[in-house]
Amino acid sequence: MIRTALLLGRDLLHFVALACSSHKRLAAENLFLRKQLAFYVERKVKPRRLNDATRIALTLLARLMDWRQLLVVVRPETLVRWHRQGFRLFWRWKSRRPGRPRIPVYLQNLIADMAQAVTWGEERIAAELLLKLGITISPPTVRRYMRRPVPSGPCSSSQTWSTFLRNHARETLACNFFVAITATFRLVYVFLVLEVGSRRIRHWNTADHPTAE
Repeated sequence: MIRTALLLGRDLLHFVALACSSHKRLAAENLFLRKQLAFYVERKVKPRRLNDATRIALTLLARLMDWRQLLVVVRPETLVRWHRQGFRLFWRWKSRRPGRPRIPVYLQNLIADMAQAVTWGEERIAAELLLKLGITISPPTVRRYMRRPVPSGPCSSSQTWSTFLRNHARETLACNFFVAITATFRLVYVFLVLEVGSRRIRHWNTADHPTAE
């Protein structure tokens, strides 16, 4: 990880230095390098395996130009796969579980014992913990750790979610809002409405910058 960061930093400094160069010098250098690269392509010289820093750099630079005519070392599908993997890592990091940490185990057991010993609700248990022990905890958090007996067997009057879907599939619509990446690495927001019973798409729309409207 440290080596990859150092290599990316070196590439960034090199990019800044090239950005400060004149357009004529960059055009000449580009043509000079293309002439040499053409001989390697003609001789079918296989390059060594790319490292992570090179993959990240190629993925980022591809957003600044038409990369399909310039890509030589790998296939276009490979570069697209790198870009998708980068987005997966980014969204996985961004979608880390938010919120407060879990309460200690002894407090979880205490809430469960209080819920079984008396008929108090979550608000009463939260108030007792605050007044008697000085522990500040919200009623929704108390409800999460209350171990209530769940009715099972034929006596249960509530139907399962799968049964509900089978009974109301024709009248149920499922909607989803997700992000898609195009072949040119453009981020597109997609809204989709699906009919559960027939699996038909009832409505869909895309936008680069979605708003409330």
